[in-house]
Amino acid sequence: MSNSYLFPRYRGIQPIRAVRGDGSYVIDERGRRYLDACGGAGISCLGHSEQRVADAISRQASRLAFAHPTFYVSEPAERLAEHLVSRAPGRLSYALFGCGGSEQMDGTLKLARQYFVDKGEPQRTRFVSRRHSFHGNTLGSLGVGGHVARREPYLPLLAQGVHVSPCHAYRFQRADESSQDYVDRLVAELEREIDAAGAETIIGFVAEPVVGAALGAVPAVENYFKRVREVCDRHDMLLILDEVMCGMGRCGTRFACEVDEVEPDMVVIAKGLGSGYQPISATLVSDEIVDTIMSGRGFFQHGHSYMSHPIACAAALQVQQVIEEDDLLENVNRMGARLRHGLASALGHHPNVGNIRGRGLLQGVELVADRDSREPFEPAHAIWLKVLLAGLDHGLMCYPSGGTVDGVSGDHILLAPPFNVTADDIDVAVERLALALDDAITATHTPIEQVLATRQGV
Repeated sequence: MSNSYLFPRYRGIQPIRAVRGDGSYVIDERGRRYLDACGGAGISCLGHSEQRVADAISRQASRLAFAHPTFYVSEPAERLAEHLVSRAPGRLSYALFGCGGSEQMDGTLKLARQYFVDKGEPQRTRFVSRRHSFHGNTLGSLGVGGHVARREPYLPLLAQGVHVSPCHAYRFQRADESSQDYVDRLVAELEREIDAAGAETIIGFVAEPVVGAALGAVPAVENYFKRVREVCDRHDMLLILDEVMCGMGRCGTRFACEVDEVEPDMVVIAKGLGSGYQPISATLVSDEIVDTIMSGRGFFQHGHSYMSHPIACAAALQVQQVIEEDDLLENVNRMGARLRHGLASALGHHPNVGNIRGRGLLQGVELVADRDSREPFEPAHAIWLKVLLAGLDHGLMCYPSGGTVDGVSGDHILLAPPFNVTADDIDVAVERLALALDDAITATHTPIEQVLATRQGV
């Protein structure tokens, strides 16, 4: 029985008591070092000991710790907004700051709804998103998401939207289909579902350019998002991109959608925006949306206490400046290629590795019970959790998850190391992941309760 007063995250798992960070490593109270190859949850893009960011936080705290956006605007918020908007794709002209990805997605959905209300189209009440997607843990963001297991306890509370197939070639592209044929089929399905729901009732299409936690680093097939953009334009729908995990350089470009050559109407960013040094998120919005709301009711009917927090904005601005000053996007692409090559060499022929995919320093490994048939492990085996625990035993933090195939079955491992990760750390991560995977596979038929019972903390 734990003597902690903190609400436990998982039954039977004693979390590490972290006391210090050192680059790509987290150090516990016993002095043991854990290579953070997942950035916590794809967050820590500068690792855990960037002094320039710590100094920026200290300077701002000594000047102005808090300024509520109803009354004030702070210099860090203004400067961060300018920094992001001046580098954003297309017509994204304004920034709205919050404290986390789920909260930000929730507010973005409200902003999209208000845009159409103020535009004189209040009948637009639903969003289109993709099955097996995850867009956050608030009721609003869960409602627009399509991940079965994450939604299940809260279904009676969730808004009902329209869900279509994900763009996931490894799982769902047919053997007799070219990539173009596959995109054609997905777009035809999207059109059918919009017509069935009534295009006049749809607010927008919500998707991650590279799907992170729900599917394990799945990029879209070429031209998919261009075709989706065309559908949105044809039906006067908004294209809302969730780059909470995949954006802000994680995939090798500042915005993940740059690779897809598509311009969104709204893009949501978080994790890599502040690198975990402060809680912060943002929505970048087109001028048309802002102009419509300002000429309508004149204000966005939404707010949270810590929006545009001066210290968080100062930290995030410094994070983004470090990324540019140290040319870290170039390192993301170099180390991403090294990570992909290392995973392919170490695990590419593993009988329980079905697919290795990703972009930049967001890489995923999908696990299967049978490589040829692509049959997933039974969910009861909890392979993803066994990989997580085995990784910690080997001094590795990775981000495994379940529900990869249909929201319930399927296992994958997500890797998202810091942008300033070294080649040596990449090699160590691959080596330790291979060991952890072997341990987890060896324990396939061992009940997870037994695995937890035999552990003396982690």
